[in-house]
Amino acid sequence: MRLLCRISYWLVALVILALILVSLDYTLDQAILISLAFCPCALALEFLIPKARKPRDKVYLSLAILLSVFVLILSLHNFVWVRITPEGFHTNPKKVAPMLINPVFLALILMVLAIGDYFWARWIGKRFKDADRTVTFFSERKSVTLRHADIAYVESNDTEVRVVATSGEAHRNKTGIGQWENLLGQDFLRIHRSYLVNTALATLSAPDTVTVCGVELPVSRKYKDRVQETLGC
Repeated sequence: MRLLCRISYWLVALVILALILVSLDYTLDQAILISLAFCPCALALEFLIPKARKPRDKVYLSLAILLSVFVLILSLHNFVWVRITPEGFHTNPKKVAPMLINPVFLALILMVLAIGDYFWARWIGKRFKDADRTVTFFSERKSVTLRHADIAYVESNDTEVRVVATSGEAHRNKTGIGQWENLLGQDFLRIHRSYLVNTALATLSAPDTVTVCGVELPVSRKYKDRVQETLGC
């Protein structure tokens, strides 16, 4: 259901963007192709920018993504569309609409698509919480599958992590805790560079301590405000 909702968002977004482009004197097929050019760039903006640690890196990534969509649009106008003549296929360059070479307009479209998808994903995440979602990983050369709801917390020990189940059983794994954070999604909360906890099982037992399934875990200063906001204390 979540996947269908995400797909529906992009379909609606593409239709709206295509209609805007049709109003700029593009045919429907041309408008759809140009709209599709925005999709990978908007997704890159949504997922890559938050991962950049330094403000300078965020700026560079943003400029690279903006340049990418600009190049894609120019490529479509100059190389993709063709006309058929008795002599064969010939490229049929089309003049670019002024708005599509305006960096402010391009940036606005990318931001609207990325921000809209982000909040839509958060909404459907709350609307369609699924306790039966599972994650499969390798632990000591064996494949392990756990329900998200059965994972209490993830602990990082430099070279490996321990995935601790609600039963108390721990599974060793080489995947970094940052990747686990992305893998498990918004139902899990980073409370420390070494700990990621299941919010459904966690309580803030002290200003700098979270308790999960009877185990007390430290909260670092970096994540303290977010932990207090998320756990409602």
